[in-house]
Amino acid sequence: MEIKIINSSKEGIEIEIDNLTIAELLRVYLNKDSGVTFAAWKRKHPTENPILAVKTSGKTPQKAISDAVSSITKDLDKVLGDFSKLKIQ
Repeated sequence: MEIKIINSSKEGIEIEIDNLTIAELLRVYLNKDSGVTFAAWKRKHPTENPILAVKTSGKTPQKAISDAVSSITKDLDKVLGDFSKLKIQ
């Protein structure tokens, strides 16, 4: 997966992500964070990569993204554990 930083400041960042699913997943988790004031992705054309914009208050955008990735990983580990416990007949 490639991530390209378009713009970065103390309270905001725009990154280009080569995967729309990851951009949407990050958007959902970022919007759950009380330190994030805005998180959305856009793309000018369906053939282009999405650009994720994040604005924060009280934490850096990089920290907010890192926290979101940690939450996603934790939830996916839980799902994997739940599936591992299933007995397939």
